[in-house]
Amino acid sequence: MSEILIVLFGTTMLYVFAANRIDAYIKVLALQGLLLFLLVLLNIGEIQWLNIAFLVLETLIIKTIVIPTFLLRVIRRNEISHEVEPYIPQFYSMLIATAILVFGFIAAFWASLTGTVAEPLFFGISIAWIIASLVLIINRKRIITHILGYMMLENSIFLLSLSVAHEMPMLVNLGMLLDLFVGIYLLAIFFNMIQVMYDGSHIDVLTELKD
Repeated sequence: MSEILIVLFGTTMLYVFAANRIDAYIKVLALQGLLLFLLVLLNIGEIQWLNIAFLVLETLIIKTIVIPTFLLRVIRRNEISHEVEPYIPQFYSMLIATAILVFGFIAAFWASLTGTVAEPLFFGISIAWIIASLVLIINRKRIITHILGYMMLENSIFLLSLSVAHEMPMLVNLGMLLDLFVGIYLLAIFFNMIQVMYDGSHIDVLTELKD
């Protein structure tokens, strides 16, 4: 069952690179949170119960409900619906996403041979999504999409921490602190202040910032 969930987590990458609606990205973010919650439940016997309590709070409450709901309110309040034309055309973006996903499965196979991590498939898909998140941030122009890309990057790091949770359970708990920082600082302050002061949601307005 874990394998099916993790493969589904990986294939959401293709949907993100194919879509151009901001709300579609947010729905993927919520789906990733739900998948991470289910993965935590399936590994409940391998992680201490105190850590499980923190993980459930982060994945089900923060990642699946709180952050996506807040982001939907942000885009609706600022009347943002679609991503503008990316730097790399969509066809080539899909090719890049496919190549990254294939690389993730190769990394998982390599990890299973070396035995360096507890969950090789978790490791491979998380590495692939880390790369994909960085590509998404670089390729998109809207500030809100950069924030979404950062949140997906954090989900990937969270998944990576699950692959080594047997040895470093506290590393998993630190992800919740990063979520809170991102949600409060980047979303509430950065995006809204740029939107109000410069009446724009593209990264081009950042060039107008002055000390």
